[in-house]
Amino acid sequence: MDPGDPACDPASDPATRDPTGDPTAQSVPTGQDPLLFLQSLQMLWSTRELRQLREEAWRGFAALDDPLTSLLDMLDGSQGWRGRGPSLEAWVACELKRWLQTRPRPRPAQGSPGLKQLQARAVRVLAESPPSLVEPLVSIFQLQDADRSPLLAHIHRLHQEGRFKEMSAPLLLQDKVHLVERYVDSLPDLQQRLLALLDSWCQPGFDIRVVARWYPQVTSVRLERLSPRELSRQVLRLLERYGLDPALCPNMITQQHLAALRYLCHKRLVERSLSQESWAEHVQGLVGQNQWLQEQLLQLLTAHNDAAVVARCVLDLSLPTEQLPATVATELNRLRLQEGTTEAPFEDREDDHYQLPIAREDIHFLASWEALSRHQEELLQPGQVVGVDLEWKPSFCAGGRPRASLMQVAVEGRVFLLDLPKLLSPAGGPAPRAFSRLVSRLLSEPSVTKLGYGMAGDLRSLGASYPALAHAEKQLRGSLDLLQVHKQMRVVDMPAPGVDGARGPRGLSLLVQQVLGKPLDKTQQLSNWDRRPLGEGQLVYAATDAYCLLEVYWALCREPARFHLSGDLARSLRLGRSDRSRMQEPPRLQKALASPRQVPAEGVAIPEVRARAFRVVCDSMLQGLARSLRCLGVDVLVLGAGEDHRRAAEVARQEGRVILTSGLPYQKLRAQVGAGRCLSVDCSLRARQQAKAVLRHFNVRVTPADIFSRCQACNCDQYLKVSKDMMKQLVWLGSHPEGPSSTGDKTTQNEDERETGSAPEEAPGCGTYDPPCRWLEEADLRSRAPATLGNGTRLQLAGVPAGVLQRRALRHFYCCTGCGKVFWEGSHLGRVAAHFQEVLEGAPGSREPGQAPGPAGSSD
Repeated sequence: MDPGDPACDPASDPATRDPTGDPTAQSVPTGQDPLLFLQSLQMLWSTRELRQLREEAWRGFAALDDPLTSLLDMLDGSQGWRGRGPSLEAWVACELKRWLQTRPRPRPAQGSPGLKQLQARAVRVLAESPPSLVEPLVSIFQLQDADRSPLLAHIHRLHQEGRFKEMSAPLLLQDKVHLVERYVDSLPDLQQRLLALLDSWCQPGFDIRVVARWYPQVTSVRLERLSPRELSRQVLRLLERYGLDPALCPNMITQQHLAALRYLCHKRLVERSLSQESWAEHVQGLVGQNQWLQEQLLQLLTAHNDAAVVARCVLDLSLPTEQLPATVATELNRLRLQEGTTEAPFEDREDDHYQLPIAREDIHFLASWEALSRHQEELLQPGQVVGVDLEWKPSFCAGGRPRASLMQVAVEGRVFLLDLPKLLSPAGGPAPRAFSRLVSRLLSEPSVTKLGYGMAGDLRSLGASYPALAHAEKQLRGSLDLLQVHKQMRVVDMPAPGVDGARGPRGLSLLVQQVLGKPLDKTQQLSNWDRRPLGEGQLVYAATDAYCLLEVYWALCREPARFHLSGDLARSLRLGRSDRSRMQEPPRLQKALASPRQVPAEGVAIPEVRARAFRVVCDSMLQGLARSLRCLGVDVLVLGAGEDHRRAAEVARQEGRVILTSGLPYQKLRAQVGAGRCLSVDCSLRARQQAKAVLRHFNVRVTPADIFSRCQACNCDQYLKVSKDMMKQLVWLGSHPEGPSSTGDKTTQNEDERETGSAPEEAPGCGTYDPPCRWLEEADLRSRAPATLGNGTRLQLAGVPAGVLQRRALRHFYCCTGCGKVFWEGSHLGRVAAHFQEVLEGAPGSREPGQAPGPAGSSD
């Protein structure tokens, strides 16, 4: 091994003990001359006897009066380390660092005169040192905790020599980008060179490990933190900080375009929430004639298994076809042969989504002050409620949020679509001033209730887009943000069912589904809102987005108890901005959010959830909790060991389940399914305690009839009742498959006779477990040996003890049609009822007559 190899660094060599084998060994007398010590190592260095070299070096370190001063004396008195390539001096510095780490001893305090003198000498060496000496010198002389000037001096020397790349790369690899930023802060030329360096690392196909191998001694950052995605974010941040043109960083822009392509393909091909027209327009603008991006796009498309959709995308964008799969190429040829081909929609969306309840002629697109002025009185009518929304063209590149393009204002029976670029140009003109006054009057009029969803963010964007409306957010009075109402509804466990497709609705679309029954169709959300004229689908979408706010508000006011809100919704939530500045949420909302299981204002009780209607999905770490909940009748799915949290979110959205997680992915899951749909379970609790906590949190009502209504093993809730005689026959046939059935009948008779006088004492309450199910009949069996149901499920008869078949009081069994598990009455039911007594309705102290739980057993 080359002594100058990075393996000499402690981070890459686990051996940290004294190589002499004796931590106290000091065979060399103290006071050794540093230069003589270095010369004694030179012979071993030249022969590359690394093991012996290390042993001699560590003995020598122990013999030095002051190892830190001696190291500097060695470096000052020799020239070998000043050249290129490995040097004995650099190796000695690495070894001294390791030796000091294995021998805890008092070291000079930071800021002490002695250390300052050593640091000053180290800085002079550092200014001339190669990269291999930087890290050990910084560590040994504690330069990382001292003033930044030593490292900056080293950078300055490299800069003076025109070696900016060499000075920057080691610092970036050590995650010290702040040092480089500080150095170039007032140097525009170096700012551009720094961005050019980072941008070169974003180049398609570039491997950062190549750069890391150039500087093995100083690479300390995890290389995934220097991935093209992370580097692109750094470049974008620096562009904004220095106010430079993004065109200086073409590779960063390419990486941003690739990320946008991934997002758009997911929206179009997986979520199916983007129209083909909008998708093609955005993708064409991102890809252009960039061959590498075209190749990446083709890979994204061909990963999708719908050949017809992929072929349509290839055709619309005129992409290269040489590397298309055969199925896609065939479909593409078919499309080319068709004259006047139109896109086949993914699905009939009209019946699955909320429909605008007003006629098309009641949607007014207004692009001039003359047209808008005719509707002033209608917009400003006191006492009315209006819905307000904004649309803007989506941006997938650097440059901040794009300019707002459309403002929608909905009143009862009508929607006004205001063309902001036209109405606010030319800036400072009489028409734009009149329009700005109208918007200000509408927002500041407290008698007009303004509805929005995330309204503050929309108004900030409006003010940032148009200086004439810069104070729009501050002018707001008499508003109601339905986003805050939605948060309350979800906290008290409003269901969030999914829709057909890869993911369920979110945000306003989810609120509309929960209140009005169907989600919004969001396929036009990412369309080009700067385009004029707007398409018919865009006009209807924009009107729908604003008008649905009115319908949601009216529904909440009509039935506040249904949605777990206070009865006087209009009075309690119609707060102006001045009121809102004194409280984060209205009082009634605050109370409900703080204690979701308490009775909210005005006596509206939070509804219970029946155990058998409560549906959850657990991660694989919560197997015990899953069994406990199943034995109480809860519908529980458990992820497999190889499935990650993304599968839990997908199942929760598609099947309307609540996620129970062991904690680590909680934040990600909660963001995907919404508050109230995900619970982090305390893994320090036993399974029964976890189950009680879950039941209380979601206010789940469990009755004795729910116990064992569902199979703990497979989650199935369909049982068959099996007579004792048939069970004996099936058990006997299972152990004697070759015997005739008559023998089984005889054995059954003999066992019945042996029961007399020998059955164990009957457990109290036996006979009370009687789930609703039908008797197993001969027609239900596909075969008797082995006993197999018609659906292919084999009964698990090996788990039925012979003694159970002899119990005189036991007259029937139960079998799960899902997994074949066999159950019978015993003491298990009583134990479960006792364990969960505090959450069981009808437990002692509150139990209803005739509802006492009975025992049960199983083939566990």
